[in-house]
Amino acid sequence: MLLTRLDVSRPPAGWSAALPLVRHLEAYGLTFTDRVTFVVGDNGSGKSTLIEAIADVCGINSEGGKAGTRYASTGIPSPLGEALDAELTATGLKLLRGPRRKRRGFFFRAETLFNLGQNVSGMPGFWEDDLTEQSHGEGFFTVLDRMVSGPGLYLLDEPEAALSFRSCLRLLGLMHRVSLEGGQIICATHSPILAGLPGAQIIELGEHGIQATRWEELQLVDDWRRFLAKPDFYLRYVTEDG
Repeated sequence: MLLTRLDVSRPPAGWSAALPLVRHLEAYGLTFTDRVTFVVGDNGSGKSTLIEAIADVCGINSEGGKAGTRYASTGIPSPLGEALDAELTATGLKLLRGPRRKRRGFFFRAETLFNLGQNVSGMPGFWEDDLTEQSHGEGFFTVLDRMVSGPGLYLLDEPEAALSFRSCLRLLGLMHRVSLEGGQIICATHSPILAGLPGAQIIELGEHGIQATRWEELQLVDDWRRFLAKPDFYLRYVTEDG
């Protein structure tokens, strides 16, 4: 493990202070118990806000990219990132706050990945292929295969966005391999496939704040089960006139 716990030492500025997850962090903190953690919850629950704040406090570019390097024009930490305290192991301190060139961390942010690729594709320490010459999903795996490997902290924000069912299974295999290699992964996702990785820690965000849960108890798993069993039950509400 590299990152073992998060706490909020002071209320963050701005709108994020009102999020239930932030209030929970202020009151109870968050302990990471496994090498792979999935953060799930509905839109607006704060998944991306949390992942970006972890990137900030761990010295990883919150616009997406490597530890110790910034590519965004602003480079301004998020309000929650400035309020977070991170508890790192000795290995975590070495890999995230040691000499800049030896730091091992990467934030795979689906939303900004191809903008990042325009700046770093072909540079030493990154990937050789031009992402614009590949399909969306192929580009994702070009980056994942190269940048998410071995010991390090890897933050993933909705990596399933461009992936098929089988590609999600391939990503599960990559996550499992990295965890065995000494890496730690924290992944925000809407995918019941990814969240199904055996042995992973799952935390669900919502009005309750942060709640540890099991895969079979997740709302997104229940929603998908019900939809696949009876799609007409849902579709009639969005296709019928009126």
